[in-house]
Amino acid sequence: MGAIATNTVILGDCIESLKKLPSKSVDLVFADPPYNLQLGGDLLRPDNSKVDAVDDEWDRFDSFETYDRFTTAWMSECQRVLKDDGAMWVIGSYHNIFRVGAILQTLGFWILNDIVWRKSNPMPNFKGTRFTNAHETLIWAAKGRGSRRYTFNYDAMKMANDDLQMRSDWTFPLCTGDERLKDENGVKAHPTQKPEALLRRVILASTKPGDIILDPFFGTGTTGAAAKQLGRKFIGLEREEQYATLARERIAKVVPLTEADLETMGSKRSEPRIPFGQIVESGLLRPGDMLYCSKGERSARVRADGSLVIGDMAGSIHKVGAMIQSAPACNGWTYWHFKTDKGLAPIDVLRMKMRSSLAQLAA
Repeated sequence: MGAIATNTVILGDCIESLKKLPSKSVDLVFADPPYNLQLGGDLLRPDNSKVDAVDDEWDRFDSFETYDRFTTAWMSECQRVLKDDGAMWVIGSYHNIFRVGAILQTLGFWILNDIVWRKSNPMPNFKGTRFTNAHETLIWAAKGRGSRRYTFNYDAMKMANDDLQMRSDWTFPLCTGDERLKDENGVKAHPTQKPEALLRRVILASTKPGDIILDPFFGTGTTGAAAKQLGRKFIGLEREEQYATLARERIAKVVPLTEADLETMGSKRSEPRIPFGQIVESGLLRPGDMLYCSKGERSARVRADGSLVIGDMAGSIHKVGAMIQSAPACNGWTYWHFKTDKGLAPIDVLRMKMRSSLAQLAA
């Protein structure tokens, strides 16, 4: 496979443009396809002013069957161009997301999460005939079932959420204010422009710096702008020339972050496994040393094989920690502490020290 051109906006039909891309060439697809809104007429506010709704030609399909054929065609090509460890995000509303999800599964994608984007400033339901439509849904799917090598920066997402595991409901405002692109008359240039914050989270969660992100419905280039800022590469496909022009102008103004600023919290899953016995073998702890709970109220003695003993209980750092708490499980690395000149410290400090030493040896 030859080198693929990146950081470019390709003008043309998305399916025909996709067919020209090499197989297994991109790391992530983010797709914001037509929603097939099926609007039945003008939408009016209580003062009878017209709402600028999505009624563009590109969002019109003759039937659900036509929309399904279109969706199957572009998704099949995206699946082909994805690397084996790649993944795809698709965003939609209640008008199309259920059809999109079913086609994803039929094609063999493996759904990892559905994310609810809760809009903090949704448009009201002016007619008062339904609930306010205050969210959209994103589906995150691996290329195929059983794929375990997709990128998920779990620890970075946890850090972004005040050190709490990131949930599948995200709150962002609609794209408004200075971020909303407008034409020379001050009218919004694209009816469905997404907020950059949403794309930045998607990209930080599921790609690495230097990865290639494909957006087959590029619009005014939100994906490209976020990718460039975050040190990723992008390929944008867009059939409307005015949108492609706006996207290129927008992205040209983006200043990428420095390499230092792009560093995120690493995943412990990617770090070498350090058994507790190796801590004892290395001399960071010795047989006969005592370990304590964080309050110093309970203690256990270290044995030569890395097991702990307290009274008639013996076992691993996790098993003994669970037994003395009468708990179903225990993370022994954070439960057990050792004495230092400054007081008690978790034995996980010793594991991190050993990992650092191994990394220096490998460098």
